[in-house]
Amino acid sequence: MATNQAGKPANPAPLGLMGFGLTTVLLSSINAGLIPPEGINAVVPLAFAFGGLAQILAGVLEFVSGNTFGMVAFTAYGTFWWWFAFMLWTIGAGWLKGPAPVAVAVCLALWGMFTFGLWVSTFKKPLAIWLVFLTLWATFFLLAAGDAGVANMKKFGGFLGIVCGALAMYSSFAEVTNDTYGREVIPMGGSIVK
Repeated sequence: MATNQAGKPANPAPLGLMGFGLTTVLLSSINAGLIPPEGINAVVPLAFAFGGLAQILAGVLEFVSGNTFGMVAFTAYGTFWWWFAFMLWTIGAGWLKGPAPVAVAVCLALWGMFTFGLWVSTFKKPLAIWLVFLTLWATFFLLAAGDAGVANMKKFGGFLGIVCGALAMYSSFAEVTNDTYGREVIPMGGSIVK
């Protein structure tokens, strides 16, 4: 395994955070109405490659390093992006009919519950990571409400998703920068629970 300047194994978390964050910001910009719906054609390949593959790779590397939280989070959200991309791809290709919106709403609500569970563990993580998971579970529930037919919830979920993705990108940038300089240059904040 490659090592950094300090002789310790490289941290795969920044790769996973950026794969998640960048893909989330792009899709959320569509949900918020900032990018036209046709922009989804840019999201699907990005969801396969960066949101999906990069996070799954980060999850496998977290497994190797013994980080259970990182392994579960990155692998799970990487496969979430593959589910999303496969769903849109197969529907677009005419291989499957589009699912009923209520089925997507239930799926997103289940992801919200899963994310809420992971959020509990982030109380011991840096504040920036705590905020990523706080905004993520709330985003899932807002998007679920939108697919269930509640007016404007998808748009609100889109704007909160942009915040969530931006926080993940910030966290990635902070971890890479701090590791490169060997000290905290970009603050991530202390944990909520000591």
